[in-house]
Amino acid sequence: MSRARGAVETVAPVRARGGLGLVLLLALGVVLADQVTKVWVDSVMRLHQSIPVVAGFIDLTYVRNTGGAFSLLADAPATLRLPLFVTVALSAIGGLIWYVRTLPPGDSLSRLACGLVLGGATGNLIDRVLEGSVVDFVDVYIGTWHWPAWNVADAGISVGVVLLLFRSFRP
Repeated sequence: MSRARGAVETVAPVRARGGLGLVLLLALGVVLADQVTKVWVDSVMRLHQSIPVVAGFIDLTYVRNTGGAFSLLADAPATLRLPLFVTVALSAIGGLIWYVRTLPPGDSLSRLACGLVLGGATGNLIDRVLEGSVVDFVDVYIGTWHWPAWNVADAGISVGVVLLLFRSFRP
């Protein structure tokens, strides 16, 4: 009987690592979708060009965001901005990986959420390190009111955070 118990105990860590593998695979999918769409926008559009998708509501508008979320610190010097954003992104990535490793095996919703946030953080980090800015292109607006432009990485982060919040209210 003790042998069977020992076998179960040795399988649990493998299952936890497998959960991390699935999270990393999802994150990779978000990064690839993010980078492909950014390369596409950069190759077919001019900076600040807009292409209507749903007239009066959604345009593809090519912008480069040097700031963080909602252009936070966009006017700060690059010598301050870049190290700060890279440090925050790397800390978030490390924290997410640690958190995923602590999740119980059945918590698929949290794993999904973490994969989305991890992929989004990584996608935007790649842009910041390589270009010093992030390509944004989805422009949602009504009349003259515009939500800040965003990209696939931002969508992954936003959806992932909403799912984590939802999960935190579930027993």
